[in-house]
Formats: sequence, C-alpha cells, structure tokens
Amino acid sequence: MALTKSHVAGPTTPAVREMTFGDLLRKAAEAAPDRLALIAGVPDPAQRRQWTYAQFYREAQRTARALLSRFKPGDRIAVWAQNIPEWMMLEFGAGMAGMILVTVNPAFRAREVEYVLKQSRSAGVFVVNGFRGNPMLETVNEVKPNCPELREIICFDDWDTFIAAGDDESIKLPAVSPDDPVMIQYTSGTTGFPKGALLRHRGLLNNGADTADRMGVDPGDVFVTTMPLFHTGGCVCCVIGAVSKAATTVLVEAFEPGLVLEMLGTYRGNAMLGVPTMLVAMLEHPTFAATDLSSVKAICSGGSTVPASLVRLLEEKLGAPFTIVFGQTECSPVAAQTRTTDSVEDKANTIGLPLPNMETKIVDPNTGETVPIGTIGEFCTRGYHVMIGYFEMPDATAAAIDSDGWLHTGDLCAMDARGYCTVEGRLKDMIIRGGENIYPRELEELLFKHPKVGEVAVIGLPHEKWGEEVAAFIRPAPGVAIDKEELIAYMRASLAPHKTPKHWYVVDAFPLTGSGKIQKFKLREACTKGEMTAI
Repeated sequence: MALTKSHVAGPTTPAVREMTFGDLLRKAAEAAPDRLALIAGVPDPAQRRQWTYAQFYREAQRTARALLSRFKPGDRIAVWAQNIPEWMMLEFGAGMAGMILVTVNPAFRAREVEYVLKQSRSAGVFVVNGFRGNPMLETVNEVKPNCPELREIICFDDWDTFIAAGDDESIKLPAVSPDDPVMIQYTSGTTGFPKGALLRHRGLLNNGADTADRMGVDPGDVFVTTMPLFHTGGCVCCVIGAVSKAATTVLVEAFEPGLVLEMLGTYRGNAMLGVPTMLVAMLEHPTFAATDLSSVKAICSGGSTVPASLVRLLEEKLGAPFTIVFGQTECSPVAAQTRTTDSVEDKANTIGLPLPNMETKIVDPNTGETVPIGTIGEFCTRGYHVMIGYFEMPDATAAAIDSDGWLHTGDLCAMDARGYCTVEGRLKDMIIRGGENIYPRELEELLFKHPKVGEVAVIGLPHEKWGEEVAAFIRPAPGVAIDKEELIAYMRASLAPHKTPKHWYVVDAFPLTGSGKIQKFKLREACTKGEMTAI
C-alpha cells in the first residue's frame, strides 16, 4: 500500500535474536568447527596466521578468562590497534567476560587518546607498539598520569603472556544478557567533538547479522574485511556479519587497494564492505583489470554519499550486486539498506528500506511532526538497534533519543510512497544562501559525474550579504587538470544559478574520519583561517 506519511516499518522476520557475542561465536563453532574463521590478511603470505572456528572460539574463551584475571565485569577495556587478529579475540572475549570494549582510532594522537581513555573511564588499554609512524605505546604511557582510572597498559607484543592466564579453567565466565552493554564507540567527529555511543549485545549482533543477510552473504562465504575494526563498519557489519554466517574473515590490517585486490583474488573473496573512497581507489589501482574477481558476489558501501555513477560502475566492473547501508554509530550502525534485487535506480539513488524489526520516519526538524511523502526532513529511527545512550552524557542522550525511543540522526532525507529514502544531506551541512536551502548532496552527485572529478565535497562558507556561499572542493581524477570555468558551465546547464559554487578549491586528498567520511568542518576551518587558496 502506498504511503502518504513518511513512516515505514521494516519486516518482522527474522525475529530479533536474543543472543550475546559469546552465543553467536559458540553457535558458529558448533556448526562449522573445522571451517576457517579468520585469516590474517597481511602483505607477506608467510605471516598469514589462521584459525578454524573451533580454534577461534577456544581463543576467545581464553581471552575472556585472561581478562577476568585482571579486570571485573562492567569494566571498560580500551583497544588501540590496527586490524589484527587479537583485536577480534578481544571483541568476543570482552563480550564473554561481561566487559565493555572501548574502541580507539589508530590515527589518534595524545590529546585524542587521553580524552577517550578519561571520558570512558577505562580500567585497561591494549595497545600496539606503533603503527604507521604513530608511537602508540609511548603515547599511552605519556597520558596515563592524566587518566586516574587507567590501571593497566598491555602491549600486544606481550599478548602470549597476557592470554596464558586464560588457561586457568577455574575462572568462570559470568552470565551475560543480550541487553548488556558491550562496546563504546566514539562518534566519527564529522562535526568535531566526539561522544561515546554505548551499545548493547542485542543491537550489534542483530545489526551485523541482518546487514549480512541483506548483502547476500551465504554460510561459509569468504568476507574480506577492509573496514577498520575500531569502527562499527568493521567490527559489526564485517566481523559480526561474517560470524553470523560462520563465514571466513580475511582481515586486512589497514586498507591498501592493491592488497585488498590480492586478497579477493587469492582467497576467492565473496563479500566486502568499503566506503566510497576505498572502492574508488580499488577501481583506479593498476592491478584492478588483471585481478580475478569472479568470486565476488556481495559488495556493500555506505558511510557517505555513494554517487549513482559509482554504483553503476561497480556493478558493471564486478558483475556483483551492490547494496548501500545507511546509519550511524548510534544505531549499531545500520538503519536502512538497499536489497540486492533492487533496481539500479534504487541502488543508485536511495538508501533502501529499514532492516527487520526497526522503523523509520521523516520529521520536520522544527515541529517534530511526521512529514508528507516527498518532503525533506530529519531521518529518525527506532528499534532494537538504538544505542543505550552516550556514555555518561545524559543531556546529549536526551537530545538524540526522544521520549518515544526515536533516535534523531541529524540526517536530512525524503521518503517515497514505497518507504524508500533518499539522502539530501545533514542538518548541519545544509547551506542557507539568501534564505534559499541548498543541499550539498545534489551538487556533489552532479559534480561526481563529471569525468575530471575523482572526489568532491560541497560546503557553505560564511558571507556577509548572503549568509553563506557555496564552495566546492575537488580531488581531480588521475592525470587531469581542473578547469573552473568548464565546471561552472557544466553546473549551470543543470542547476539554478544560486546553487552553482562561488568558490572552487582543488585538493590532493580530503581530511577523513577513521570510517572514511569527509570531515567538512575541517575544510570549513581551513578556508576561514585562510589556509586554502581558491582557483
């Protein structure tokens, strides 16, 4: 039945799984004990460690007991590392031990790490010596005096010593409920100040499993995990999604397009999830054409605008159905997703429908009223997947989740009569020029179609007369130069004059969050400080 109001519910099957992380891993180990659960996808084939499901389940139990020898249920335990197998052992081990894993971006520096450790009141932190020139162990030791509740620093170099305590089987694992908190994920910070989203077993487990279902992942598939584990895209959509299917995870330490292509070819990868910047880098890589990608059958993207032309290009080049996820950390993280059977137009232009057992509505940001079909408003979502709240931030939680349980995402969307939504931008990104609302998404979609444009971001810059003026930031496609007048003429052919960018900037790369979203506030800051020169 065609909708008249922008409110739709997802399917009711499968029912919400009342399980914990430990339950999910045990079920996979019982179903496929000898199947490979995990391969460490490092560049050197000789260093590619691997575990069957039976072995991985045993290691996760050892991890849980080792944690209980040093910490107590309910403690927050931080992990600061790139994608390494021990990270996944901590994910499941902490869940089995009734502890809360606090995930930290490996790119963080001292001030950021100190903030996360202090705000989360972490009792311990697991950390690598360093990664990509970042002296992480040294940094943690430096900030520890400012973190009064941080009792223990455990370096991953000493993992074998740490986990040996888990051989003591007299250490009993606590009873853990699907409703218990299991993770604190700090929001990506596209607008600056990060908040810790407190997430429960039920929300993360069902979200990962339902996302894998809709992607078209089958039991026993090979899932090449390129998304960072510190982000829900990695540790939920990829890791939990794979374990829900007893699939094999090929864990790539850090995204590098050539390495990811090699993993897909070598291990006959069936599924992967990547933000648009990753997928563009793979398409542009010199080994793409020569890599056998015939095994790939499920590609998923999200995290930022996925341009229509990129969807068509990927389906054409990979011969695999493409799905798009939409959500945010606060909703575990997926609130809507397209289906593999959707039309190319729907995959290219919409974010699909809610996952099972959740609802979506679009509201007027000023009145909170549900808007008619086709009207732009704020995307709200409700269901098992909504976070418990922001850790020890009651005011911020109350501002995000209303009394009826709806999470207000800050995303601007419009819903059609079928319940499919299109993304029109962020409430905070919307440009108001002379009283006219301009949605950056529309301009970005158009510019991305231009053959000279590799990536694009559109923002509003302050202006005395108009309030804001439109600015476009372009990363050129490989080997081409940007001609401003050519792009202005191209935009004018399709858009009203007031929407055409007034300011144009060329960049080599964009400032990104750890999950691959462009940090538009950093572009705005650089411009207002006079650090960028327009063309």
